[in-house]
Amino acid sequence: MTLYPQLILDALVHVRYPGTGKDIVSSGMVQNNIHIDGNKVTFSLIFEKQNDPFAKSVVKAAEQAILTYVGEDIDIKGNIGVEMKEAPKPKPVRVLPGVKNIIAVFSGKGGVGKSTVSSNLAISLAALGYKVGLLDADIHGPSMPKMFGVEDARPVMDEIDGKQVLIPIEKYGVKLLSIGFFVDPNNALVWRGSMASNALKQLIVDAHWGELDFFVMDLPPGTGDIQLTLVQTLGITGAIAVTTPQDVALADARKGINMFMGEKVNVPVLGLVENMAWFTPAELPENKYYIFGKEGGKRLAEELHVPLLAQIPLVQSIREQGDAGRPVAADENTITASIFKELALKVVERIDYRNQNFEATHIVEIIK
Repeated sequence: MTLYPQLILDALVHVRYPGTGKDIVSSGMVQNNIHIDGNKVTFSLIFEKQNDPFAKSVVKAAEQAILTYVGEDIDIKGNIGVEMKEAPKPKPVRVLPGVKNIIAVFSGKGGVGKSTVSSNLAISLAALGYKVGLLDADIHGPSMPKMFGVEDARPVMDEIDGKQVLIPIEKYGVKLLSIGFFVDPNNALVWRGSMASNALKQLIVDAHWGELDFFVMDLPPGTGDIQLTLVQTLGITGAIAVTTPQDVALADARKGINMFMGEKVNVPVLGLVENMAWFTPAELPENKYYIFGKEGGKRLAEELHVPLLAQIPLVQSIREQGDAGRPVAADENTITASIFKELALKVVERIDYRNQNFEATHIVEIIK
């Protein structure tokens, strides 16, 4: 008699798995690895879970079915292997399921214009037609309410899908939340690290951010509790470093970049922004004065192999309009607005490249 795989399958139809009462062929338990060598038949059965209590009895029943329905001379005893299905890996729970990309804007030290870059980047992205949210994560020095001219605004709670959530303030096309909306701006905020971290988590988790293309987070300077809280709460798409050209700022920027790119955190750095790169007086528009040093940020980007996203000059209107509650990017037809528009386009390009070539960033479970 000539043996072929279908004969074996026809015999195995008579074997039923006790757990369901269905035959093992239609249940997909017979692996597609039936091998016939003369009268010797080998194949594998696959079971849903480890240590299945019916595995041994099903194997014996399969052996007997082949001997009964194919032939008593078939060499099958001990030739049926047992495999187990891999348990499906649990899908990570996304804290912000409607958010496509999360950008952390950071600096190694204060005073380098990180919040100016964050606010103008968010507004420029919105002007390009994207849905944008901005979180002022600088718990101890929140500046976004002033920069957006909404210092007197107070976010309200609303019930959405049966849950009480905080509704962000919207201005210049950007959804905005800051701890500055909830504290007295004239008094220092004296909180321990855990209190600040918990407050920040609430602004992220208990707010209705909705569908966003980009969620920009303006981080406090340094590499402390807030930064670690964020990487343990969110899978950050990428980080942007902001520095000025002088050595003291570059040294701190290097530490921040190394923290994000380090093995324990492993967040891609999208690039570096060199702020206050030079000063050009209005009466001498062709002149560049390198007050804080020349191209220090560019050299650092080359050294650490990260893209230089922008060199932003020291311009009086950037400071003045930020203080006045209307960042320069809100006035689209100006030279300074075009600088931040170019930055936004570079960021979009870098995120597209990052998403196409690298896996999604995982939440950092434990940092020691």
